[in-house]
Amino acid sequence: MIPSDAELASQALTEEGNYRFPSFSASDAVTLGLSLRKRFRASSRHAKGKGLVISIQTIAGHTLFACTVGDLGHPAGVGDVSLNSWTSVDGMVEVVRQTGHSSYYVEKSMSAMGKSAKQLGIQGDYIIHGGAFPIWLDNAHCCPIAVVACYSGSSQEDHHLTVTTVRDYLHKINKSEGARMSASSALGTEMHAPLPSVPIRESTVSSYQRVEVRQFISE
Repeated sequence: MIPSDAELASQALTEEGNYRFPSFSASDAVTLGLSLRKRFRASSRHAKGKGLVISIQTIAGHTLFACTVGDLGHPAGVGDVSLNSWTSVDGMVEVVRQTGHSSYYVEKSMSAMGKSAKQLGIQGDYIIHGGAFPIWLDNAHCCPIAVVACYSGSSQEDHHLTVTTVRDYLHKINKSEGARMSASSALGTEMHAPLPSVPIRESTVSSYQRVEVRQFISE
């Protein structure tokens, strides 16, 4: 059965709560952006001629990663992107900045409630289209630290691409951190292990000296 808009909105909200980062650096942004690019290039959508634009920005608006997969107006239509692709992805990022939620959650919530963007107070250069996802930190609950977004023209597929890439990247981080902690714990156990006892043997020189002392006294 096809899920309702309310169910899709609820699922998107759950994803925001589950997929949070322990930290997020410029290096993380580049790695995440390249992972998005690689995943899309391996998809059937790209094989069919779809293009994609990717943008990762801080919540303050600084660009950390930007990439186009495909060509603008490619003669063969291979990996084609439209003229408004970057305008669209920037508008999606603005939705996350204003609401603190993924653009897909906002889109499905509006549809479930039967309200327009204006009725929800979302006005200006905003694009209500799935694909932009907030980067939250585990220990910072006031606002997202960054936004990762991609746009190819399909709201649901763009959202799915972004979320699954974030999920898999977090899984990789957690796995690496677990391995590092295990190695550190093993090293600590080894360092605190008791030293092996060494039997103390009597020196032959000391024995010889004691024999000489006893002979001197007896004389």
